[in-house]
Amino acid sequence: MIALFDRLAAPLLRRLDPEAAHALALNALKFAPLPRSAPDDDRLRVQAFGLTFPNPVGLAAGFDKNAEVVDPLLRLGFGFVEAGGVTPKPQPGNPRPRLFRLDADEAVINRFGFNSDGLDAVAKRLAARARKGIVGVNLGANKDTVDRAADYVACIEALAPFASFLTVNVSSPNTPGLRNLQQAAALDDLLARVTEARERAAEGSPRRPILLKIAPDLALADLDDVVGIARRHRVDGMVIGNTTIGRPNLREIEKAKEPGGLSGRPLFALSTRMLAETYVRTEGTFPLVGVGGIDSGAAAFAKIKAGATLIQLYTGLIFHGIGLVDTIKKDLLDLMRIGRLDALAQAVGRDAAAITAEPWPD
Repeated sequence: MIALFDRLAAPLLRRLDPEAAHALALNALKFAPLPRSAPDDDRLRVQAFGLTFPNPVGLAAGFDKNAEVVDPLLRLGFGFVEAGGVTPKPQPGNPRPRLFRLDADEAVINRFGFNSDGLDAVAKRLAARARKGIVGVNLGANKDTVDRAADYVACIEALAPFASFLTVNVSSPNTPGLRNLQQAAALDDLLARVTEARERAAEGSPRRPILLKIAPDLALADLDDVVGIARRHRVDGMVIGNTTIGRPNLREIEKAKEPGGLSGRPLFALSTRMLAETYVRTEGTFPLVGVGGIDSGAAAFAKIKAGATLIQLYTGLIFHGIGLVDTIKKDLLDLMRIGRLDALAQAVGRDAAAITAEPWPD
């Protein structure tokens, strides 16, 4: 069924404007009679943040921004889905065009700017779920907000009862000034307020894990500060990382000039290096989610060996179809068998020290 869907849908979606194709894919997931995927092999089960994931392959934030199709996505075989980014008030985001496919590079540039239905609409959709399966929510701030930390607090207070985990996204390059929240003093204040809000929200419901999502473009000295602050505030995990403002070795030169965040295959080397750098700094205090350029089982396993307990993908689906999820899971099992591993946890961080000793990727 999934293979047939990919064969029929891919040619059509490639001919459409990228944002129109995205909207069509969302509508197809709403109405298509999708069968539930087969149960995952027990060897793929992962424990992280106090949650049990049936497999480590998640959908990254950005695809289902408004939590419209989280359950159909889970039926396709993802171990978890992250909706969002969600902002407190609805906002349209940046003007179109704001999404660009770089086919020759298997990459995408986006500058959506947190287009969001707002937290009330997202909370209503999540509250209506049967709540089977792990669904996280990526949190952002409105473009015109003066006190951005207050926006994250408002999202946590409204969405904590309905989310499996909450990701504080301070790394989108498409909201002016947002990445300044990664600076030490601002991040310290933000995480203090966010964790306090999480504790208040937990008074009437389970305590939700808080994850911090950072940019792959941080200088290592800044990464030292970020990890130290995250550890001090006892976040439950970090997501490494968001899109990059860099343009590493792209072939589609004209499209590469578009402003926005780059994702996809060209991001793999940088994001994996930042993952390994983060892993050695966290010293096992909390799990990491590896994101950026995952388009095969080998790429997913490389992220795990660089320090990821869980992985997420999005852009790879555009170029390889939804069947990529099952392919990655099958390949991970094959790689575990070759490496004589009983659990993926045995591979987490195995290559991190070696990666951090290599020259910085171009």
